[in-house]
Amino acid sequence: MTAPWITYRPALKVLDCTIRDGGLVNDHLFDDGFVRAVYMACVEAGIDYMEIGYKADKKMFARDKFGAWKHCDEDDLRRIVGENPSDLKLSAMIDAGKTDWRHDVLPKDQSVLSLLRVAFYAPQVSEAADMIKDAKDKGYEVSANLMAVTTAKEQEIDQVLEVLATTPADVIVVVDSYGSMYAETVELLVKKYLQYAKDTGKEVGMHAHNNQQLAFANTIEAIIHGANRVDASMMGLGRGAGNCPMELLIGFLRNPKFRIRPIWRVIQDHLLPLSQKVEWGPYPQYNVTGQLNEHPRTAIQARSGEKRDCYVDFYDRLTSDV
Repeated sequence: MTAPWITYRPALKVLDCTIRDGGLVNDHLFDDGFVRAVYMACVEAGIDYMEIGYKADKKMFARDKFGAWKHCDEDDLRRIVGENPSDLKLSAMIDAGKTDWRHDVLPKDQSVLSLLRVAFYAPQVSEAADMIKDAKDKGYEVSANLMAVTTAKEQEIDQVLEVLATTPADVIVVVDSYGSMYAETVELLVKKYLQYAKDTGKEVGMHAHNNQQLAFANTIEAIIHGANRVDASMMGLGRGAGNCPMELLIGFLRNPKFRIRPIWRVIQDHLLPLSQKVEWGPYPQYNVTGQLNEHPRTAIQARSGEKRDCYVDFYDRLTSDV
């Protein structure tokens, strides 16, 4: 039997979400030098996509309270990447209910972005379908990211996937929003998504959170079962417990097109200093919310308060009605 790291799958593409997901720890208030360093590392490392932020509605997320990467205006993007003279494709996330997508999403020929990822909850699938069509009509690659899938009933998931199968989305992503999935759930969902994707040529992706320190393992599991689009962030930077660490994923894939050294450079020079100012990672409160399949907002609040190390108190509060 050939060892799994001897060969690689050319169809598999990697997306870096360091700035987009990582910006949730500091309201996207990254300075240009930090964003440029991540961008250059993605280029040098051979990463396929870099998700540089959101295109959030400025009426809901004011420019004076959030950094530029909450909105990804073209002037801000070009200040970092110019015309992006590289093979790296740039991405932004557009949230259902939080993006003025009809007006703020420009036609592709006016943007340095290549991929738009539509994020939505199951009850928002109708708007998501409209957003996907609009983005595709404007010339973008489009991904559909159903959030909090572990809180939806199987019939509800099937109904969402039936709708997504009729859209021009290029990718549908299994999103472990609460970091609550185990290998069995990843296998079940990836196979289910593939059933709806295969007849229309769509790919299936995986976005894992690290509440139970399973983001890397679950990403590997998704790849094993046929996911060809996977997300990761450098040093796992992301909301709460963070994401699958890019340095682990690239090290695992052993694809000769990827180079890991630029990622270690960003971790050493930029992310390690950032970790002294803001916090992310699988702290005990995130373990608890992951095990209970709950949104990490309570854990985020607990980690920012005076009782940040009162783990038993946090556990008791969350399980008092269980």
